[in-house]
Amino acid sequence: MAEHLPQHLLLALEARALEAITHWGLADVRPELLKYRENAVFRVTLADGEPAALRLHRPGYHDEAALRSELQWMTALGDGGLTVPSAIATPDGRLLVHLDPTDDFGAQHADIVSWLDGSPFGESGVPLAHSGERQIVLFHALGAMMADMHNLADRWSAPSGFKRPAWDIAGLLGERPVWGRFWDCEGLSVEQRCGLGILRDRLRSILENVPAGEFDYGLVHADLVRENVLVCDDGVAFIDFDDAGFGFRLFDIATALLKNRNEPAYEAIERALIEGYRSKRPLTDPALSALPIFMALRSLTYIGWFAARPELPDAEARVRRYADEALLLAQALPVLA
Repeated sequence: MAEHLPQHLLLALEARALEAITHWGLADVRPELLKYRENAVFRVTLADGEPAALRLHRPGYHDEAALRSELQWMTALGDGGLTVPSAIATPDGRLLVHLDPTDDFGAQHADIVSWLDGSPFGESGVPLAHSGERQIVLFHALGAMMADMHNLADRWSAPSGFKRPAWDIAGLLGERPVWGRFWDCEGLSVEQRCGLGILRDRLRSILENVPAGEFDYGLVHADLVRENVLVCDDGVAFIDFDDAGFGFRLFDIATALLKNRNEPAYEAIERALIEGYRSKRPLTDPALSALPIFMALRSLTYIGWFAARPELPDAEARVRRYADEALLLAQALPVLA
């Protein structure tokens, strides 16, 4: 990731990371940039020699209440037995620190979470490296852990002041979606704008006419892409809860499947994930028949996300590619749509 960023941005991020880790009393530590997407994520070494992940949260994306809520839910999931990161406090007990604005960054927050051993399930755009048999095992485990996460979320009582985004109809298709106005952003062709506008209206009509309670709804991870699922010795682990919030559970399933559609074993992958999920949580056939709807919805979110981040490599090309992908997925929508 680091080699694809402009040098001035890379240097600014490293300086910001060095500023942040002073709050944890770390000295003579050189943070290693791992990822720059929603957050800048660095690998750091704690005073006890253990690795950890420093996160510099994107200025203006989540406020302090939302960031604290993310850490609270991660803690609840960890207490429930799931393998997820845990927050590491500063010497004076803070889980979240405030960083003042600079010439390069607005005011933002930073935290450090525990390091999880394991390797990412895969990389977007790169064929899965695991054998077909291993893929089935891992996707079954992914589906089962996802169901466990949803079960824990339903049993958990969120504390007062809990605040996370809503991936509901408004959050996906309203005038101000969580990840941006995908139908009128920069980089789209006239034809794409027209097609996406029609698709947006179509999907909104579908969701608005679904009977109340038809689709399972509650806290979701919202970003279970390959990079956020770690393969461990005893199964899988989930990281990066930055976009976790309230949403349709099928949105989590669609997110985990979308980038695997071109895998040779996709049908077996989808079947394994669903079987894993159903081994821990009910999912009816009528509800599952709506999966193409949520695949299209998930694809739409990427358009606005990249349009709002032109500094990322190939952002404009990705906007156009995701628009074409969403319009292609629209062809798979149920006849009732």
